[in-house]
Amino acid sequence: MSSVYPKPLRRLIQLLSRLPGIGEKTATRLALFLLKMPPDFVRELGNSISCIPESVIRCSSCLGIADEDPCSLCADPLRRDDLICVVEGPSDIVPIEKSGEFRGRYHVLGGAISPIDGVMPDDIHARELVDRVALGGVSEVVLATNLTAEGEATASYLGSVLKPLGARVTRIAYGLPMGADLEYSDEVTVGRAIKGRREL
Repeated sequence: MSSVYPKPLRRLIQLLSRLPGIGEKTATRLALFLLKMPPDFVRELGNSISCIPESVIRCSSCLGIADEDPCSLCADPLRRDDLICVVEGPSDIVPIEKSGEFRGRYHVLGGAISPIDGVMPDDIHARELVDRVALGGVSEVVLATNLTAEGEATASYLGSVLKPLGARVTRIAYGLPMGADLEYSDEVTVGRAIKGRREL
């Protein structure tokens, strides 16, 4: 890092470059951009970042992130209590909510099973999900883990431990995205789309 920059700016560049996907060049551009912004904006940004550790908490029900407990989704009386959608991380809830197709509750695992990386069922919130379903009143658990090797392994494990509890266990469908050309799609994706076909 160039010593041309003042020490506070060098420190900011160092910190920004520790964020995922941000290298030293991008961090430098961001830091220099902040110098051009009004001081009030920079202070507000700093205050917003500094209050995250105290103001963002984990919902005791779904284990997602929130600013109150329970979170707004768990507190919503219009959502179905008997339907639980299982996701790997809090950001996975956003596209599901945007779809407008799901009106149940959520359960955030906080990761996916990956023996290669040393992540086992006890390292994610699988036990909490099992306990939740074991209490009764859940008619269906939708496994919406990512369509990766780790996501598939997690879904397979959860299916095996949840089915004996009596709830219906389903997996999100996957296949061709809207607007995709068959000609340019890989055979695995096309195969899954064929297997997942349904009546019209």
